[in-house]
Amino acid sequence: MPGRSFARAKWSIAALFCFLGFQYGTWIARLPALKTRLDLGAGEVGVLLMACGAGAAVSFPLVAVLMRRLGSRRLSLVSAAALIAVLAALSAVPDYPLALLAAAADGVAVGCLNVAMNAQGAALEKAYGRTAMSQLHAVFSAGLLAAALLASGVTAVTGSVPAHFALAGALLLLLLGGARPGLLAPEEPGPAAEAGPERRARRGLPSGTTLLMGCAMVFGTITEGAMNDWSTLYLKDVVRASASVAPLGIAVVSVMMLLARVCADRWRTRWGDGAVVRTGSAVAAVGLALALLAGGVVPTLLGFACVGLGAAAVTPCVYVAAAGHGPDALALVAAMGTTGLLGGPALIGFVASAANLTLGMATVAVCALIVTATAFRIPWRARSGALAET
Repeated sequence: MPGRSFARAKWSIAALFCFLGFQYGTWIARLPALKTRLDLGAGEVGVLLMACGAGAAVSFPLVAVLMRRLGSRRLSLVSAAALIAVLAALSAVPDYPLALLAAAADGVAVGCLNVAMNAQGAALEKAYGRTAMSQLHAVFSAGLLAAALLASGVTAVTGSVPAHFALAGALLLLLLGGARPGLLAPEEPGPAAEAGPERRARRGLPSGTTLLMGCAMVFGTITEGAMNDWSTLYLKDVVRASASVAPLGIAVVSVMMLLARVCADRWRTRWGDGAVVRTGSAVAAVGLALALLAGGVVPTLLGFACVGLGAAAVTPCVYVAAAGHGPDALALVAAMGTTGLLGGPALIGFVASAANLTLGMATVAVCALIVTATAFRIPWRARSGALAET
């Protein structure tokens, strides 16, 4: 049992989750300013976002090696420092090719921090026999919200992206400094872990269970990421909501997801991770599908609320399950999740371009249904407070 208290370790790890949400939310919030400064078209902006997703996708082999050599604690600190440097680079890139390079570097660093901080969260649950991962992911959502509020406030004072990113970088340094003392020390891998799924992953052969978890993760994060990026446009262009009502789409999704993640650890303890994931993803799929069929502002907002409520606990539960199969399995599943989160909005955009935005949003409902089907085959943690051996 680690000597530090559960609360101290939990809030130190939570600072990492807040860090990642705040860093990502900061540069995404200023994407219109970057678009104007670099004179980009809509397609070029899409490629820029895809570069970030591609960086996360190809980071898996690097993350697996770094997790074994550095451990989750040191990798968290190194990748967080890299993300601060990337933020500074994005504020000063003079042309589009360098912006693509910076976005790809951001994706790699996001992939590293994502794996490391979720490994810390899973280690916390294992060490203390208490659920915490959903609340940690709630702090990530809070970081996104804080970044959006800061961007709004800074933009009202000055349009300078370097000034905004400099202030954000200083706040990120404070978060990193607060996180460092309480992070959990790395554990030595046991013989069973070396002989099982991790060893197969090193040979490039992830287990079937790992692939199932990766499937649930990628479709779960597509559901989450697509709603964040397309809900406002759907309300405005398809439902014909007013300019003041359309932004409520992302607000409803974000608030419901935040509230659900605050409560989800109790649900996990009472009903088990598998039941929470299966029920939640089904609620998201059915609620969104009914909203698309009904049309109208109120049904649409209710459907979006179902997505926020149902998808909230999917990624925390899958991360815990993947961590039980070793760092390589966690790295692969996290890389797939990051790819879904960053690449999902672009996928919905391609579907909307080929057909229409309603069909694009229907794709989100289908993704949630795939999570439900996959969740029946994944070995989840025990319903009690203790984590199950995998």
